[in-house]
Amino acid sequence: MSRRKKHKQKAEPLRPVEEHFAVLSRYSADPRNRLIQYVFIPVFAFAILGLVWMVPFPEIGFLKKHGYDIFLNWGSVFIAIVVYYYLRLAPTLSYVVLLTIGVFSFLIVQLEYVERDGGPAAWLVFLVLLVLSVLALWIGKDREKEKMPFRHFLKLLLIGPIWLWSFVFKRMGWPY
Repeated sequence: MSRRKKHKQKAEPLRPVEEHFAVLSRYSADPRNRLIQYVFIPVFAFAILGLVWMVPFPEIGFLKKHGYDIFLNWGSVFIAIVVYYYLRLAPTLSYVVLLTIGVFSFLIVQLEYVERDGGPAAWLVFLVLLVLSVLALWIGKDREKEKMPFRHFLKLLLIGPIWLWSFVFKRMGWPY
């Protein structure tokens, strides 16, 4: 009987996504840095998607030849890779990120329309947003007492979107 109690008392091992989140949280204790992350991680994700979206995609001749006009670009490929990666880490969070990407995609198309109508080049807007967001996140990380190593900064940029959504899920009491 005592063996069962001891077995039940052992903590379950953390999932890989929880380990990633714990590392990011350890280096994000300063409230000002956390506020910077809440604002600039989504801006970074939007800018990266926008820049990838703007890279010209080759036409698929045999589809055009048969009358299929498909909407495919490098952004579509990038979205598939990101969502697959997030799906492997935390399926529920990947769904909400996919919804977020849908909003980002709408905004990117709107910026393409603005460019078409004589506005600034969309790629330039995304580049400026990218530089500003990385700069802000880098400054934010330097506010921390425990300095974030560069590899963890890259992890912040990679899984930051699902990490931010995890706070919303925790607040709502939803599992992920």
